[in-house]
Amino acid sequence: MTERLYLYDTTLRDGQQTQGVQFSLAEKQEIAALLDGLGVDHIEGGWPGANPTDSAFFEARPKLRATFTAFGMTKRAGRSAENDEVLAGVLNADTPSVCLVGKTHDFHVTDALEITLEENVENIRASVAHIMAKGREALFDAEHFFDGYSANPDYALSCLKAALDAGARWVVLCDTNGGTLPGEIYEIVKDVIDSGVPGDHLGIHTHNDTGNAVAGSLAAVDAGVRQIQGTLNGLGERCGNASLTTLIPILLLKEPYASTYETGVSRESLAQMTFISRKLDDILNRVPMRAAPFVGASAFAHKAGLHASAILKNPATYEHIAPELVGNMRVIPMSNQAGTSNLKKRLAEAGLEADKAQLSAILNTIKERESQGFSYDTAQASFEVLARRELGLLPDYFDVERYRVISERRRNARGQIVVESEAVVAVTLPGGKLVTNYYKNEHPEEMQDAGPVNALWHALIDDLGPYQGRIDDMRLVDFKVRITNGGTEAVTRVIIDSEDDAGRRWSTVGVSANIVDASFGALIDAVTWKLVQTGAELRRSGV
Repeated sequence: MTERLYLYDTTLRDGQQTQGVQFSLAEKQEIAALLDGLGVDHIEGGWPGANPTDSAFFEARPKLRATFTAFGMTKRAGRSAENDEVLAGVLNADTPSVCLVGKTHDFHVTDALEITLEENVENIRASVAHIMAKGREALFDAEHFFDGYSANPDYALSCLKAALDAGARWVVLCDTNGGTLPGEIYEIVKDVIDSGVPGDHLGIHTHNDTGNAVAGSLAAVDAGVRQIQGTLNGLGERCGNASLTTLIPILLLKEPYASTYETGVSRESLAQMTFISRKLDDILNRVPMRAAPFVGASAFAHKAGLHASAILKNPATYEHIAPELVGNMRVIPMSNQAGTSNLKKRLAEAGLEADKAQLSAILNTIKERESQGFSYDTAQASFEVLARRELGLLPDYFDVERYRVISERRRNARGQIVVESEAVVAVTLPGGKLVTNYYKNEHPEEMQDAGPVNALWHALIDDLGPYQGRIDDMRLVDFKVRITNGGTEAVTRVIIDSEDDAGRRWSTVGVSANIVDASFGALIDAVTWKLVQTGAELRRSGV
């Protein structure tokens, strides 16, 4: 018989403490919908009244299956719970659940709050009782609990019991500074339960300052807590919070948790985990962490030839779960560490076959080009273009005869700074027709520059004759630059991500000592791959 574990998400409140993260109202609403579809039990929306966005979010009242929760703090000393305006602001959000943070470390009570230990316990009791009297579910967030327990266990426990006696449904043990190791968390939680605090009323909230937030949360579950708090992708102040993106797959797929506990997240919902994780990064305009457990782009990437050979025979040889369970996918990238197994797998994915001699030729070309600075590990489309060229399967759709690009920064007649970039690209199409394309971008109203690469891109695709209709829906969506060696003759590697209306997204690479030339090489590969994918054939211009 399984036990229920409850998942409490605080992405919209604690996750917003992340440096550089500030959710808009629309973003909060979108993230809440993702969390609700995933199946978490509580969604903490923020602190009503703390800022205009949080207040607007609670006023909009998203329709959720999960329990919508407001966060606040216990009343201040010297006034009643009924007359505390901060507590009133949280209650006025009219959520079914309220989580109140309060001190449980005697040092913080006497030195930060500057009140007596007894006054703090009474603040906790009275605040929780007030929440319960209003017909709400009450949670007590026991701030600095593990540090407080280590310093004065009797006092830390008295704070928990004051909240429970007042009717709190959950008391949440917080490793606020993130310095408590998993073994310590396990022992302290066991002591708390042995003291008479029931595990099915205990939650855990860990921070990742030692890189142990997930491990600490699991240790707390092992010791008996039944609620886990965390954030998507481990967002949070300083080093972040426990990542639900990692914890949830562990709870559903790894023993002893999978057979011992159940959560509100189904296997079907779990298959959306990678999408949700990357969607959050997309909302935040952040690059997803490739090495993130379960959901990272490299989580199931097999670069070494020995690994790839075994993977082709049985994926379980180097994968702890099937990537599809979390909505991820297996990747066997091409690199100078690759063997023929990697190459065969990647070629098969592209619908290509090669004999032994061709495999050797392609592999040697890849290794030679990577020694020059190219990287086909993250540029799969450029790899396919290279392979097709080596196999004689790549039509010469067009040839670039020359290009020129210039940028000018100046003041216009109104004294505003403007930047203009213009480019010329001369292209020979099938049949020998030479087309010269010109593009110029202007931004007269503000200091903003679409840049020389953007100008080159538009000039390149302005007229590709018989292929024009196949590339009109192409868009450049990301641009990454890496210097592969130092000095005045540094080699620049450019990775460009493109997408189209069909939902395809692909990456191409260019390398040169000149950043513009490296970019242009990646652009040519991007267009070429698109033409291949749309079934373009070599045709004479005008036919």
